[in-house]
Amino acid sequence: MLELAVAFADLSGFTALTEVHGDEDAADVVEAFYTMAKGCLVGETRLVKPIGDAVMLAGPDAGDTVATVLALAARVEARPNFPGLRAGVHYGPAVERDGDVFGATINVAARVAAHARSGQTLCTRAVRLALTGPSLHFVPLGEVKLKNVLSPVELFELVPDAPRSVDRDVDPVCKMQLPPGSAWWFEHAGRTIRFCSAKCRDAFARDPDSFA
Repeated sequence: MLELAVAFADLSGFTALTEVHGDEDAADVVEAFYTMAKGCLVGETRLVKPIGDAVMLAGPDAGDTVATVLALAARVEARPNFPGLRAGVHYGPAVERDGDVFGATINVAARVAAHARSGQTLCTRAVRLALTGPSLHFVPLGEVKLKNVLSPVELFELVPDAPRSVDRDVDPVCKMQLPPGSAWWFEHAGRTIRFCSAKCRDAFARDPDSFA
């Protein structure tokens, strides 16, 4: 039995992106995401496996695994025309078999990630207790009942000291983060709404209420 920090990070809105932009573009986004994840690994943290539009990370040092997740979040956030990232981290016992890891710790980490919003990295109290570095802030979110987890789990949002990138507009159709001054826009209900492409702008114009 090992003690591991386990994290799941996935691309928010990936289903919408696939439906609008098609399978080829979606596959390109996922490939770029996997490459970014591999380039952000800290210490002994490793990429256990890709899972569709998500990655599973694990390592013996909670600080290294959290640093990996936050580095990945920053890299995704800095890349325009890319979906947002949400992530969850838990720390506890796990069993390793043939390079994969199993156990309740993994299940909780996956549920914590599923609870996060786009742009959020959440962790459990077990991670909070395992971290001592001065460069993180923990915003308490209270106890949360997670799907298929017997007892409520106390969650925190991980916020690095480094300032976030400038907030980006998000395409309401495909959920991509947009660069400043995107060329495609549409006036609706007194607001200027920006898009990643003419395809998304036209889809919104045909039925704005579907994307409100």
